[in-house]
Amino acid sequence: MRSIGIIRVPMFGKYKYISYYCNIIALIKMKRRNTPAKTAVLTVLQQAQSAMSQDSIEAEVRGEMDRVTVYRVLNRFCEDGIAHRVLADDGKYYFALCLNCNEEKHDHDHFHFRCLGCQKVECLTQQVTVTLPLGYRQSAISSWVTGYCKNC
Repeated sequence: MRSIGIIRVPMFGKYKYISYYCNIIALIKMKRRNTPAKTAVLTVLQQAQSAMSQDSIEAEVRGEMDRVTVYRVLNRFCEDGIAHRVLADDGKYYFALCLNCNEEKHDHDHFHFRCLGCQKVECLTQQVTVTLPLGYRQSAISSWVTGYCKNC
């Protein structure tokens, strides 16, 4: 459920007007106190419309919060089922908003694509399934495809 809106966000003593696509489900899932830092990081992830590394998110909010705050916000989002993180083949964690997850069940057994040209990371819709030997239990799948996107 997405709607278009403009929000007046308090950012460390001043206000910013941000035009964005509001993921209403993400705001409802936020069980902890909402803060300007959480609102800023959520807005960055919504506007990106693809997975972002922590470095990229920090660059977007530079001067508004430090790297430790960004790290804590991203971890809380992952714990609360708002975002998911995946370790890429380049050694970085990438974060994207969850679509149908909650804090008890994350459903992220899908492929991720990383463009070698522009470094954009996207979640692909194809689910990954694996048949495990008898007695084994799957907890997660991390699958990467690298190459060049249609723009590169």
